[in-house]
This record gives sequence, structure tokens and C-alpha cells, in this order.
Amino acid sequence: MSIVTSAPADCRSPSSNAIRVSLAARLSNYRELSKPRIVTMVLVTTGVGYISGCRGSIDPVVFLATMFGTAAFAASASVLNQSMEWRRDARMRRTLGRPIPSGRTTVAESVVVGLVLLATGSLSLLGFAPVPAFLCAAATWLLYLAAYTPLKPISSINTVVGAVPGALPPVIGWAAATGSVGVEAIALFLILFLWQFPHFLAIAWLHREDYRRGGYRMITHRDPSGWITSLQSLGYASVLLPVSILPFRLGMAGSIYLVAALALSLHYWVRCLDFVRRRDDRSARRMLYASLYYLPLIYLFLILNPLPA
Repeated sequence: MSIVTSAPADCRSPSSNAIRVSLAARLSNYRELSKPRIVTMVLVTTGVGYISGCRGSIDPVVFLATMFGTAAFAASASVLNQSMEWRRDARMRRTLGRPIPSGRTTVAESVVVGLVLLATGSLSLLGFAPVPAFLCAAATWLLYLAAYTPLKPISSINTVVGAVPGALPPVIGWAAATGSVGVEAIALFLILFLWQFPHFLAIAWLHREDYRRGGYRMITHRDPSGWITSLQSLGYASVLLPVSILPFRLGMAGSIYLVAALALSLHYWVRCLDFVRRRDDRSARRMLYASLYYLPLIYLFLILNPLPA
């Protein structure tokens, strides 16, 4: 089955049919464009990186500036990403109601909002946080928009490329707390990097037809049986098992974290194994649900069971 490459006849430029809206409606559109749930996750992972790095000695100015600046960078990337992908969003059921394809705002207005957010985040990080934190945030933004977004309709390797900026927020937090990127930050990066694959492969499987309509090259397009998708999920979960204990090995967390990390990672692995065996929507959804509570729980134990510096 070929990938759709032409837009529907009614997929016109939103600039031609966007209506005048009130200030409240505009702000609501901007909020939706910024993807607040993703920004919240970015803030959680950034905060974990900062708290792990500062070892209890929190500088409130640096911390708040880091959180605010990182949130602005993440929101900017989301807004500009949708400005680039609105035509494909208009083809997909799960995205056609977004502000740009639905005509509630224009591409030009969204680009302006995205650039203002970028400038705001840059000023916050450059003004009050160490330079390495800004560089990590800028690298995250650039990789997301200049590498991951253009690759989505070209190659299924986009999942691997996109996992890199997706795993950088805790590094931003660590760099803000310590002024550098050490091996501990790399450990936090690797946990988040590996966690993403079963999570996003589950989404790709569950929405495989929608992604096909949108013209995105996902691994599920050439894997109707689900073998490749499920085996990749299991492979990444298998590597995550030993990687998840790195914070314990590096002296960042204690034995309570060790037990929790192993238990959570093993459960995640079992859900991935179930997906290999069944390769259906139900097992994929269970794998997705396991991913949703894995990350907050492992981070919770990391924060609650630190070791003194």
C-alpha cells in the first residue's frame, strides 16, 4: 500500500480561511500549539536533572530560569513543528483539529509565536543559567526542527533521531546545576533515550494507518506483521534493564532506587515481550501504558533516594 503524497482538495492554506478571533481564543490556540502535556514532561525531566545535579543545594534563581527557559524552548519547538507539518496534520484524524489545519490560526502567526518563545527561552537561560544549559537547550531545539521533523516523511530512522532531542532535557537540568555535562548526565540521557522506543513504537503501531495517511515514514509501514516493531521494542527494553541501574552504580542514588529501577524495567520488558508474542493492538496498548508510569516512578525513586555528594 503506497503512502499518500497528495493533500486533499480542501486542504487549503490556513492563512486563507483563518477567522478573526478574540484575544482569549488566540491565547487558547497558542496554548494548544505549545503542547502543554509535552512541555510538562520536558519540565519534569529537566527538573530531575537539575535536582540530581545540585545534590540538595538548589539556587532558586537558576532553577526557575532553567525551568522557564526550557519550557519556552520546548513550546517554541512544538509551535514551529506544527507550522512546518500543518498540511500533513490535515490528513490525519488525530491531528486535523489542531489550530493551523483547522483554520483557527495562520502559519505566519504561529511562526511569530514560535520565534518569540525561542527568544524568550534564550534570554532566560543566557541571563541566569550556565552557558552549557543554554547550549543543550539550543541543541535540543535544533535537532528537533532541523533533523527529526524533516526526516519524518523520508525515513523511519526519524524515530532514532527524534529520541536524541527527546532525551536531552535532563542533561539541560544537570548542566544548569553543575555548569557541565558529566557521566551522570549521560546516564540520565540514556535512560530517557531507551525508554522512548517502546513508547513511540507502541504509538506508531496503534496509529499506523493514520501515519500512513499523513505521509510519515514509520517502521510499521513495512512491518504489517509487527515482528520488526515488537522485536525492536524488546531490544531497547532489554538494554534499558542494565542502563537503568547506572545512577546507583555512579553513586547518584541508593539501594531503594536500585530495587525500584530493576522492578520497573523488568515489568516494562515483560510488556514488550508480550507485544512480541501477540503483536496486536491490545498488547501494544499495554506496552504504552507501562511506559507512561515507568518514567515518573523511576524518577520519583531517583529523587527520593539520593546519595550525599
